[in-house]
Amino acid sequence: MKIGIIGATGYGGLELIRLLHNHPEVEQIDLFTSSDEGTSFSAKFPHVTNLYDQPLLKIDHAQLKNYDVLFASTPAGVTSHLLPPLIGNGPKLIDLSGDFRLKDTAEYEQWYKKTPAPAEAVELSAYGLTEWNYGMIKNAQLIANPGCYPTAVLLSLLPLLKERLIDPSALIIDAKSGVSGAGNTPGPMTHFSETNENFSIYKIHEHQHIPEIEQGIAQFSNQKVPVTFTTHLVPMTRGIMATSYAPVNAGVTEEQLVNCLKDTYEGRPFVRIMNESKKFCTKQVAGSNFCDIHVKVDPRTNRATIVSVIDNLVKGAAGQAVQNMNVQFGLDETAGLTQVPLFI
Repeated sequence: MKIGIIGATGYGGLELIRLLHNHPEVEQIDLFTSSDEGTSFSAKFPHVTNLYDQPLLKIDHAQLKNYDVLFASTPAGVTSHLLPPLIGNGPKLIDLSGDFRLKDTAEYEQWYKKTPAPAEAVELSAYGLTEWNYGMIKNAQLIANPGCYPTAVLLSLLPLLKERLIDPSALIIDAKSGVSGAGNTPGPMTHFSETNENFSIYKIHEHQHIPEIEQGIAQFSNQKVPVTFTTHLVPMTRGIMATSYAPVNAGVTEEQLVNCLKDTYEGRPFVRIMNESKKFCTKQVAGSNFCDIHVKVDPRTNRATIVSVIDNLVKGAAGQAVQNMNVQFGLDETAGLTQVPLFI
């Protein structure tokens, strides 16, 4: 397969290269940029010296049509006009930017503060939550890869919501992310002296992943409910922990919650239900495409605590994108994604 990566110099692009490099079906990877055309990729990133020394390429629609798959790992607002002319004109398209996730374009404009993609292009896109939208992903020309937070949240909550085991009316989601989730453009919040030895909350009730989570709950569990979703920045490089709290419906036990999760994800290679484990942390999934889930019910309050961890750059971005590519082309879903987590 011949692969093109737009936005190769961001963290998502770097992870795509790392994962696709050892993919058994990938023969060629070309790297595109909007700002560093002609620069040797390894000159910017010495860790890929002798692996990817080629110059970065200018984004050219005529050339982009010649690939089997195009991954776009750009800031929001770029692919909304870059990708629509390519739909149905050659490559399969997998967008990691967020421009095609929200089906309501007015909602996109409200939350992202950017001009939305054409409504017809958004309508053609398939939401790329692999474990829940396999059929549409398989037949899609354009995949809207989910956000990192929604991936962690939806994978842990959807089975319990779909089976009506928890009450979504009082659902509270408390999520924490490593600094790489902010991308590699320096800013005041990610400056070392601001982040190190610090713990901060951001975008209170304003995070652009709120409508994506609510849309996912409505799409896959048929429940339209608002959620309280709060995000925090943790002084670590990668990883997300999403902790959700919800009342358990009458008569529902912790065992039922665990069995529901296990039954839902039986045979799905990248979701692990970890209730037998005494340790639960972000490091257990670092560098991998796993989403690990743990659930407990407090009998005093009749409230469930549902915790999930992912690597925000892998299952939350590049890994899920490669997983979706595998589904699109009828490949083994785990191709290129069998790395053991980097616990140390």
